[in-house]
Amino acid sequence: MAKDMTLLWGSGSPPCWRVQLMLEEKQLQGYNQKRLCFYKMEHKSQEVLDMNPRGQLPAFKCGNYILNESYAACFFLENQYKSQGNKLIPDSPEAQALMYQRMFEVLTLGQKMLDLVTYNFKVPEGERHDSAVQRIKEALTTELKLWEGYLNKTDCCLAGKEFTLADVAFYPVIAVIFRFGLSSERYPALAKYYNSLKDRPSIKASWPPHWHEPPELDVMKTI
Repeated sequence: MAKDMTLLWGSGSPPCWRVQLMLEEKQLQGYNQKRLCFYKMEHKSQEVLDMNPRGQLPAFKCGNYILNESYAACFFLENQYKSQGNKLIPDSPEAQALMYQRMFEVLTLGQKMLDLVTYNFKVPEGERHDSAVQRIKEALTTELKLWEGYLNKTDCCLAGKEFTLADVAFYPVIAVIFRFGLSSERYPALAKYYNSLKDRPSIKASWPPHWHEPPELDVMKTI
């Protein structure tokens, strides 16, 4: 079954990690996969472009179907393999509504995180404007405080006690943010969530390989 699947991915990329988490959660190990390096621009190779014309990762093929958007891949895998592995969409309409709401809110958090990381990567230190950095940091801080409040009101995961698609979407983003230095003391609910799920089998199995090395940035320390 999984032998008909191919995933081209980059280590530490939240969209790539989401697909890896889904494959683990649905017990679809044994798929064809290849790790590519963003720094070497391998995501612009013909191999990737043949699957994803935008030259982005992940590039995911399931049988005859290509799903390069991580959310699309998540929904597809959950719907195609409902009876396999862990069920990731709850039955309760209330839990479903919360799951979908939080899942799509992750897109805003991810963009604000990316804004800060990209600014620090691409803008030379001597050309950075304090006002611009401050605006980006304030936007991310506001967003993180919102998620801190959400997690203060939950039992364990984002949509209740069970791990759902909302957590598949969210965990890779908050993991990147903590890797880049977010304060556990300043955001205890986020830290509790992040640390409590580290040992989940799907997360351990798909943990970014290069994260055994120190992070390159600590841009979240003052958030």
